[in-house]
Amino acid sequence: MKTAQLSSCSMQFKPMPLVRRAEPFTHADWLFEIKWEGFRSLAYIDNGRCRLVSRNGNEFKSFPELSISLPLECRAQSAVLDGGIVSLDDTGHTNFENLLFRRGEPRFSAFDMLSCEGEDLRSLPLQERKHRLRSVVPSTGERLLYCDHVELAGEEFFWLACERDLEGIVAKRRFDPYLLDGSVRWYKIRNGNYSQWVGREDLFEREREGEPEFAPWSTCVQACDIAEQLIHAY
Repeated sequence: MKTAQLSSCSMQFKPMPLVRRAEPFTHADWLFEIKWEGFRSLAYIDNGRCRLVSRNGNEFKSFPELSISLPLECRAQSAVLDGGIVSLDDTGHTNFENLLFRRGEPRFSAFDMLSCEGEDLRSLPLQERKHRLRSVVPSTGERLLYCDHVELAGEEFFWLACERDLEGIVAKRRFDPYLLDGSVRWYKIRNGNYSQWVGREDLFEREREGEPEFAPWSTCVQACDIAEQLIHAY
């Protein structure tokens, strides 16, 4: 399939929204990923520079080390990666509080690639985009991580995530392109017993009327800015 040629400097994409689903499922046409808790972000990498942009188009400017590291670790000179800014503890679990208050080392967990070396990949099937992504993410990266997936076994994967006290999983149809016209849906299936949600539902999981998803990351960005101001003030 022929794809368009674009410059990552001039591109401004919007990330695929996540639609909430109550129960896990198993299906041969679907891929399932761990949902790492963090800030959803698009990483615009171009000629040694990187911009980290939120779901609502706000640039994350308080992760300068991460912005410097991603172009150095990415095997493509120019790319747009979809993923999340996360902070991992010693056991490999995400810790959102550490990320929020800048107490942990930020990393970028990439689960999709929208453009590579000027080639627009959004019309390609998900499984091909993930294959392309895997080729540009180093297996031993310090800050750039590849978000792997399992095939078919969504229910078993979900219960394993629950056993390990992870936020949940995301389900994606393996043959879908990256389209925001409503024809493609990514489902997030949340672990209702996730320990890090206690006391935070109202702030980070407030449903917005008329929209098919939760997790208003603009609120998180504002909270980060306020927290950062308080930290510097004291």
